[in-house]
Amino acid sequence: MFSQDKPLKGAAVVVAASLLTGCGSLVGEGESDEAIVIGTTSTPSVLDPAGAWDGSWELFRNIYQTLTHFPSSSGTPEPDAAQRCGFTDTVSSVYRCVLKKGLTFSNGNPLDAEAVKYSFERTLAIKADTGPAQLLQSIDRIETSGERTIIFHLKRPDATFPLVLATPAASLVDPAVYPADRLLESDKISGSGPYRIEEYKDGEWVELARNEKYNGAAEIKNDAVTVRYFKNSEKMADELKKGSVDLTYRGLTPEQVTDFDKNRTDYPDIKLNEVYGTEIRYLVFNPEHEEAANPAVRRAVAQVVDRKALVRNVYQRTAAPLYSMVPGGITGHVSAFYEEYGEPDVKKARATLAEAGITGKVRLTLWYTTDRYGATTAEEFAELKRQLEASGLFEVTLEGREWREFQKGVTEGDYPVFGRGWFPDFPDADNYISPFVGKENALGTPYEDRVLTGTLLPQSRKESDRGAAGTAFAKAQEILAEDARLLPLWQGKLYIAARDDIAGVEWCIDSSTIMRLWELSRKESW
Repeated sequence: MFSQDKPLKGAAVVVAASLLTGCGSLVGEGESDEAIVIGTTSTPSVLDPAGAWDGSWELFRNIYQTLTHFPSSSGTPEPDAAQRCGFTDTVSSVYRCVLKKGLTFSNGNPLDAEAVKYSFERTLAIKADTGPAQLLQSIDRIETSGERTIIFHLKRPDATFPLVLATPAASLVDPAVYPADRLLESDKISGSGPYRIEEYKDGEWVELARNEKYNGAAEIKNDAVTVRYFKNSEKMADELKKGSVDLTYRGLTPEQVTDFDKNRTDYPDIKLNEVYGTEIRYLVFNPEHEEAANPAVRRAVAQVVDRKALVRNVYQRTAAPLYSMVPGGITGHVSAFYEEYGEPDVKKARATLAEAGITGKVRLTLWYTTDRYGATTAEEFAELKRQLEASGLFEVTLEGREWREFQKGVTEGDYPVFGRGWFPDFPDADNYISPFVGKENALGTPYEDRVLTGTLLPQSRKESDRGAAGTAFAKAQEILAEDARLLPLWQGKLYIAARDDIAGVEWCIDSSTIMRLWELSRKESW
């Protein structure tokens, strides 16, 4: 039984709604020896969970195990590798988990308390630039008791810690395989998740087979899955139409979504599903660069950008304008940027610049990744350039880079203004603010604020009832809007296109919008 002294409340629930008929579970669903083939543009950057805080988590969720997990349609964690977990004090600072009996990794090595301790301490010690160590920073020390009990002592009260344990940042690895002081360079991984890797071709595909040694909460409904990684959304959609891909996840362009939706008779064997999305896109201003250092410049950009035109002209309304770093549907959301800036207004932007002594055109270079979020990203930045230059206040240069080079530039602080996407680690307002602020954050741009990072966020983490943290989050969003170092643009909807013989689509996305491949199966009869 999963216990927690002060249960989390108010977490968002992900609900999948079929846009076309026939997407639900049908009588006659069953397992098949034929591998289900998934297409996605979310290519792993590494296979070691200590080295990735990005779309690699899509794979990690399926090959590694965590102590807890997010069950279907719920943002409240439940046991996975753990038999039970819970805070043992009244201030959410000591968290205890007891493992299930007889756990092993896919190679047969034991998964015991020491392996769990090793996994967390390793990620914290390696502290990879692109890794998730920041998510684990609340851990002060870890102790074990016997072979199955792990006790986390936190530096300060943190009611979000059970949520963190359900993310791939808390993936469990085999101490005999994963070096303590560096990332694993081999593709011969050893996890304890629902699948094991049969074959991996970097940037192209991964073949997964059921892990017969898995002992967790997932009910695995297929024997094998192949994930194909595409750089080109058009190629991915074409493969789905031809039948060489069974399901596409992440990367469909708005044009492709509209095509599948409106031209149903052209694709009778393909069903389109819309998933409530908590993905966001935003601009980051690095004040270490002259271009982005002046608050007046950042505020003027925030005053000019027309989000409604952006989602209309580029995303064909498959996204929604976003006026906060915390998206709608997440407890604690307020439209802080709309309250601060209102509708786009060039006159106000010009006045803002003039008050700061800026009279000439401001030169800005906007950087973006060309292959991470789908082909529409280039169109998005072209639209941002059009809007900013149409104001007469800015002269904009665009620079696109492939993900790995782009990510390197971000972590090294090379870009004054750049675009990022964020898929939540867990469904809580904290996860849309905390990762981007503080001395060391996910963006490589230190952002310390006495009230924001010194008072509001620590205060919010004391609330085990997450709804009660809303006041602190509202104030935090107001500070972000006034400062405008982060500029939210839009909140996405997630679309899954699947061939009609694939069952389980409505259950395959968890509350952090990561795909659970084990929920998919082929329908054997109708």
